[in-house]
Amino acid sequence: MMEMPTPVLPAQVFQQRLLDWFDAHGRHDLPWHGQRSAYRVWVSEIMLQQTQVTTVITYFERFMSRFPEVNSLAEAEQDEVLHLWTGLGYYARARHLHKAADVIVREHDGELPMELEALAALPGIGRSTAGAIIAQSSGGRAVILDGNVKRSLTRLHAVEGWPGRPVVERRLWALAEYYTPDHRLADYTQAMMDLGALLCRRGKPDCPRCPFHDVCLAHAQGEERRFPESRPSKPLPIRTTVMLLLQDAQGRVLLEQRPSSGLWGGLWSLPQFDDRAALCAWLDSHAPSAELEAAWPDFTHVFSHFRLEVSPQPARVEALDSVGEARRWFDTRAPGSIGLASPVKALLERLGSFEQPPS
Repeated sequence: MMEMPTPVLPAQVFQQRLLDWFDAHGRHDLPWHGQRSAYRVWVSEIMLQQTQVTTVITYFERFMSRFPEVNSLAEAEQDEVLHLWTGLGYYARARHLHKAADVIVREHDGELPMELEALAALPGIGRSTAGAIIAQSSGGRAVILDGNVKRSLTRLHAVEGWPGRPVVERRLWALAEYYTPDHRLADYTQAMMDLGALLCRRGKPDCPRCPFHDVCLAHAQGEERRFPESRPSKPLPIRTTVMLLLQDAQGRVLLEQRPSSGLWGGLWSLPQFDDRAALCAWLDSHAPSAELEAAWPDFTHVFSHFRLEVSPQPARVEALDSVGEARRWFDTRAPGSIGLASPVKALLERLGSFEQPPS
């Protein structure tokens, strides 16, 4: 049987306290609240993974305007989906969203399945996200355990250990299951997320305003910031790359599409090389008349699991006979709807005439 920490309150008392606080102080006017279709909730939940609500709102509204239902998303080109995601980060989410839309149309008649197992089996949707979609869109009883909920439950019960460890995560799932009610599921799941986002914040928890400050074990110990425990740290590895900013006589920039998986999967990027010798060898082979310009300063782009040190190298060429299937000339004055990696977009903007079209 799954080991569960001793609850700080009986389930019904916990639920009532939380919902009373939510009714008075929770978020009730987010864009996906107005029309709680499974599709809108799904898109919002994917966007909200590792991203703050204030950042997501603009992206969500723009995304919904272009893809108002799952069929339009499934029929879209991946480039356009990634274009609307540019700047939101964690681009695998967009690729999974697009892929899942195709599965929903082909295998589920264009409707998101409301069975937990079937929903969680779709690309990019795990157990907690599936629970949120079900609870928020249909009011069905489903349990969630996103980052906000993990943090709140960990502090309330002073759960030792990094929540990413399976044994710790099982304890938190057991608590989440215990507290989840059979009624007002949409409000309850939103309330749990709001509790972590608005009060039980990562850096500065607002304990005096918390409806559970009198029973929170971490607060009683004066150790709110010790919980949850951080992932065992190790130095981020460093990778290096040289990016080629090759412009032709018309001022267009050569881009290449990244492989569908891996770093910036499916996005358009500048040609990348392991070092300047490899870049020069490529130019000798493909653009022998190209002239290198003064290198731009190096900069570092930080990912969750490594640091990428980028060395931008501008160059000019009159023309290329062929750019290949995975490359294209990019006109910064009329960029079109393609997905760009954030640091690449920043480099293109530095060229001076980049005009991102309205989406």
